Amino acid sequence: MIALGPQVVRLRPAPHCRTHILSYSLSVSPTQHFVNWQQDPFANYLARLVFPDRVDHFRVTVDLVAEMAVYNPFDFFLEDSAETFPFRYNETLERELAPYLVKQEPTPRFAEFVASVAPRRGTKERTIDFLVGLNQRVQGDVRYLIRMEPGVQTPEQTLVSAAGSCRDSGWLLVQTLRHLGLAARFVSGYLIQLKPDVKSLDGPSGAESDFTDLHAWCEVFLPGAGWIGFDPTSGLLAGEGHIPLAATPETGSAAPISGIVEQSEVEFKHTMKVTRIFESPRVTLPYTPSQWSAIDALGEQVDARLNAMDVRLTQGGEPTFVAVENRDAGEWNVDALGPTKRAFALRLLPKLVERYGANGFVHFGQGKWYPGEPLPRWALSTLWRVDGEPCVADASVFADDFADDHAAEVRNDASPAKHAAHGVDDASRLALQIAARLAIPSEFVIPAYEDAFHGAWHRQRLPVNSQLDEARGEPAEHAPASAGSDGDAAVHARPVGFVLPLARAEDLPHPAGEARITSGWVTSHWPLRGERLQLAPGDSALGYRLPLDALPWVAPEDYPYLIPNDPSQARAPLPRYAELRTRIADASAAALGASTGAGPSPSAPVGHSAKEIVRT
Repeated sequence: MIALGPQVVRLRPAPHCRTHILSYSLSVSPTQHFVNWQQDPFANYLARLVFPDRVDHFRVTVDLVAEMAVYNPFDFFLEDSAETFPFRYNETLERELAPYLVKQEPTPRFAEFVASVAPRRGTKERTIDFLVGLNQRVQGDVRYLIRMEPGVQTPEQTLVSAAGSCRDSGWLLVQTLRHLGLAARFVSGYLIQLKPDVKSLDGPSGAESDFTDLHAWCEVFLPGAGWIGFDPTSGLLAGEGHIPLAATPETGSAAPISGIVEQSEVEFKHTMKVTRIFESPRVTLPYTPSQWSAIDALGEQVDARLNAMDVRLTQGGEPTFVAVENRDAGEWNVDALGPTKRAFALRLLPKLVERYGANGFVHFGQGKWYPGEPLPRWALSTLWRVDGEPCVADASVFADDFADDHAAEVRNDASPAKHAAHGVDDASRLALQIAARLAIPSEFVIPAYEDAFHGAWHRQRLPVNSQLDEARGEPAEHAPASAGSDGDAAVHARPVGFVLPLARAEDLPHPAGEARITSGWVTSHWPLRGERLQLAPGDSALGYRLPLDALPWVAPEDYPYLIPNDPSQARAPLPRYAELRTRIADASAAALGASTGAGPSPSAPVGHSAKEIVRT
């Protein structure tokens, strides 16, 4: 049994701890003692223990529950005067920070180190960049080791040996910052590191298992932000796993436990462990199978009650993907496109098709049209049947958007010509073959042209000193892709695509006295004032630029509106793919056996509703 003098315990999270502490308890044995909770001159919590009797052991047990919610350590602002380094504190702040500006006498190796990290005379650097670089410099120069000897090394000792514990690196950074004119303090605390749910895509993945221990780091005072923690052991800023216990100007006043003990033989033990008591489901750690079963059961109950009340709901979702690097770039936030966005999309799409859209097909088209943007955004879609039946016999017949050189590069394809883009001649053959398959005369396939008059009008409005694209007569940086590339006259003299109006026979009104076509597909001529079909100007696909408003007028009551089915209405299962193929083959044979696939000949007398026109 020995006499144990007053003991000061600094194992309670400090008031400035950013991690939310849900509960805390301190247990001390022997139980016959007095405890006085207080705060030191630097606002750190400490428990002063007094033992009236002699003791044969001294045990301190701390239990705390911390909410390990991730926060951004860079979430702060600086005063304008502190945005760049070097800077000076104002007189009032400098007096208040005096204990944290006390410098040790420089020694040769330490003075050399400070000079090597100080900004060159007359130059300034962003304060945050400077501090991050300094923190990483200490981490790179000092090899971490577990040092059981008491006390803290001097900066000279740490630099000469190029090794030290966390407290040695922390004190080296504190003294370096003070010699550079910045207020810094030494921090002791808990370090909690949890094993990540998934491995990092780039950089280290962190701890291999949940881990906690006592730790030490540095905090620097930045006007506008306050005390900001830097951990030179890891080279990172202090995060949610850094729980400060004591932050002081000197290392001795931050010791976890300090006091007086009678001379004796001591057996010292120190253990720490971390236990996860609750984890909310998240993207990287979703629900367990049993949790999903409970959710499904509850959902079935909710659906049953909604069905009983005839309540119909639809649901939509829109997951967002951003690049790992340069995620703050405009293309990943507000811009429709950027230097890498479409390339990443073309790389992601095949993976989504393989995972979700097996036996389906890919569609490249236009998507949402946001206010203030001149054109709708592009949309890459994959469509498939939920029953697993194929949608097409051979998806390779679809045009390949990887045809251009940039997409071929994304594909790591050294021969982009292998995926050659389709042209106008291909479009003509496709339109004629569709017409033949549907028994529609080829005369109903309409060539479409760019508007030459709009091009001439647009050129007249350009500044006289604009550098025009020789082929298009447009500014080289703004020339529309649809304008062609072989000279203005040649561009507007040849078609850029083909149109085949089609409608289901049962959807098309028929004039009185003519036989009604009850099945298959029908078409009609498109009477236009000009001699040919001229597209609306723009870069969108041809189908989005048809002059539909130039078709003969139709009364509102005669317009062939397409009314979509109620999405909440129950539908019969789709036929199997083989059955659909048989139906299509039979319909094609029937169409080929008929005299014509054309609908009634449209007429467009002035003032009369032209309801016979096929407008789709």
